[in-house]
Amino acid sequence: MGAGGSKASDNSLENGGEEEGLENAGGQLYVSLKMEFSKINRDLIPHVYGSAPLVGSWDPDKALAMERESTSMWEISFVVPPNHETLDFKFLLKPTHSGSPCIVEEGLNRLLTRGSLHGDAGSALFRLPENNEVLEYRVYIKADRVSPFDLAASWRAYLENLQPSTVRGIPDVSIHDIPVTGSEDLGVSLPYSPYSSSSQEMAESKSVGPDSSGHRHDYHRGLFVDRGVGNSPKTVRSEGAASLFGRELMLDTETENAMPEAAGAVAAAAVADRMLGPKEHRQLAIALVGLPARGKTFTAAKLTRYLRWLGHDTKHFNVGKYRRLKHGLNQTADFFRADNPEGVDARNEVAALAMEDMLAWMQEGGQVGIFDATNSTRQRRNMLMNMAEGKCKIIFLETICNDPAIIDRNIRLKIQQSPDYETQPDFEVGMEDFKARLANYEKVYEPVEEGSYIKMIDMVSGQGGQIQVNNISGYLPGRIVFFLVNTHLTPRPILLTRHGESRDNVRGRIGGDSVLSEDGEHYAKKLADFVNKRLRSERTASIWTSTLQRTILTARHIGGFPKIQWRALDEINAGVCDGMTYEEIKKNMPEEYEYVLRGARKADKLRYRYPRGESYLDVIQRLEPVIIELERQRAPVVVIAHQAVLRALYAYFADKPLKEVPHIEVPLHTIIEIQMGVTGVHEKLYKIMDS
Repeated sequence: MGAGGSKASDNSLENGGEEEGLENAGGQLYVSLKMEFSKINRDLIPHVYGSAPLVGSWDPDKALAMERESTSMWEISFVVPPNHETLDFKFLLKPTHSGSPCIVEEGLNRLLTRGSLHGDAGSALFRLPENNEVLEYRVYIKADRVSPFDLAASWRAYLENLQPSTVRGIPDVSIHDIPVTGSEDLGVSLPYSPYSSSSQEMAESKSVGPDSSGHRHDYHRGLFVDRGVGNSPKTVRSEGAASLFGRELMLDTETENAMPEAAGAVAAAAVADRMLGPKEHRQLAIALVGLPARGKTFTAAKLTRYLRWLGHDTKHFNVGKYRRLKHGLNQTADFFRADNPEGVDARNEVAALAMEDMLAWMQEGGQVGIFDATNSTRQRRNMLMNMAEGKCKIIFLETICNDPAIIDRNIRLKIQQSPDYETQPDFEVGMEDFKARLANYEKVYEPVEEGSYIKMIDMVSGQGGQIQVNNISGYLPGRIVFFLVNTHLTPRPILLTRHGESRDNVRGRIGGDSVLSEDGEHYAKKLADFVNKRLRSERTASIWTSTLQRTILTARHIGGFPKIQWRALDEINAGVCDGMTYEEIKKNMPEEYEYVLRGARKADKLRYRYPRGESYLDVIQRLEPVIIELERQRAPVVVIAHQAVLRALYAYFADKPLKEVPHIEVPLHTIIEIQMGVTGVHEKLYKIMDS
């Protein structure tokens, strides 16, 4: 479903063709063209013209206008339709005065083929006709494969969170930053294609596993990650499934305004959103399916936490809790026999009660209900579908595990932690009873073959496995599939810490990019000692920082581990307030200070966006690739970042409500250790230096 790949054969990847493999890497080809004015000329407006199906025409009168992204940057972006392989274009300058001739850039046409640019893309030269003066402007040309789901997500986030800027004439949202060239001090800046093999890609094969070997970091000092999370395992669908994954996402090039003419990634995202169609359901039910001890409740809890963090009103409904409330704790294996009509009726009754509660909750505004039960027969699943009809979309999530060692471990955890066995003093007696209960379920178990479903087969170990999808469409189900592909149960610690105290911290300045203070330098050395001791035996660990120098300097004493810079980990963008103290804001921007900083920000700090800057919700949106990558990591990770960013990351792991994110305490010179594993998420706090 890749852009420009309509002529490629379906088996191009199997034949090992590198170019064909790129074409079929999944997602839409998103092209961003930017021009930076070294000297602003208000009489000239940059445009793009070129090959008719994409840019419009070689007629300068029909050239597409670039739009102002900042005071010195102009941008235009668009999605390449799948049936177009080559983009042939040039920049031109149009005078604001009608009748004056256009100025076309010097040199050969620019040629973009299958996402690869031919020739030098660094600058554009324009010769003024009146005096033969040559103007040189810096240009940035990027072509990334991005899932249409992610484009649609960006557009919807833009629509939901946009607040008009107080700075006239400057867009308030800018998703793609200017590429940063690395220096010797900041490390190497490398291209990094987000979602280059997206989970939303459709494959015709029955199943494919999340082979971690396909995801390889070239670990250089200070490896730079702009956006995204790199190669991801593909998902598959059942043959014949009517799914968005199989739909041709092709633009009608004959219709008016087939390509967006506005600037910014949100414009391209609007097209993707239009192609995907409206949200198919406001309410979504994810009904777990699987035998006992297959990780259903763990998966349900993890998915609930992820969706809540993204801002979706999500609730976990555990049918076992309903059963224990109505029928007590001491139900033996006989209660779960299929030939026990009283037990069958009792279990169906509590399942119906839980489903009714979930539907009632959705009627009151809830969005995603996670229905946690075995749901192991077609009869039970048909009952749920009948109850959900006309009220919500239901997707079955089946967890299948064939590893005896994992099943045995899960059974032991069940006996230790489940309320069903808290009054059973003899562990072995509890084990035998649970195995008898499991045998009763196995006798009548029917795998899911009806409706919309996702099958997770041997995924819990993180060492292979398969995901199958059937009749799955829409933005949110696509995000759920992508998340599930990247999760596993491998225990590993994640260490979160702020950078050492910076000179701007001492001065009380917001944001900025200053070096460390004396105390900050002292903390950097103490942090290195702590990490080297804590991760002594974990040589596959990695150190993640933002691209700001205070985090890079904090990490510089840590040796023996690869260091990766993430732009997504940069501090919240304070916009025009960046580098200012609150006193300076009060003096220079009194209206903004009184109305916004003391009014709107205090009233709703989560959604308040600095002028030309970001809100906490914006930070959460850009941190999602970081969360996905943290979930898929099997080795420890040390994240050295900033207060607002760490508040958002901690809120994910601790399952904190979004409204609490801006108020979470993340002090300087403190380490929060998040331990992820089979039993859930646990945390420790290390205060290794007084602030």
